[in-house]
Amino acid sequence: MIVAVGLDLVELERVRRVWRAHPDRFLSRCFTAAEAAYAARRADPVPALAARFAVKEAFQKTWPATLAWRDVGVVNGADGAPRLVFSPRVAARMAAEGWHAHVSLTHARDHAAAVVVLERRGV
Repeated sequence: MIVAVGLDLVELERVRRVWRAHPDRFLSRCFTAAEAAYAARRADPVPALAARFAVKEAFQKTWPATLAWRDVGVVNGADGAPRLVFSPRVAARMAAEGWHAHVSLTHARDHAAAVVVLERRGV
């Protein structure tokens, strides 16, 4: 059963300004090590960072409690598809309550967007 849907849209230029002004602080505060490494492999890391930032915002809109930025992250599976990863605290709650999250993200010239669907299994 779908419990919630979260959507977020981020302007790439806004992320670019923050990243240029405070690169280390922005990365360490908002992104997991895997996310920062993924973005660093790109010729322009900003679209990847913006899409992942949008994922965090979209997931927060589905979650019943306040989260830290690094409580949710994105990794790419062997097939290249993005999937969500969680801090131990969030992962434990999701497992205990039978929740599963799906993610889709995209970016274009000026924006990045993400959709998160939170479902509860066994209901």
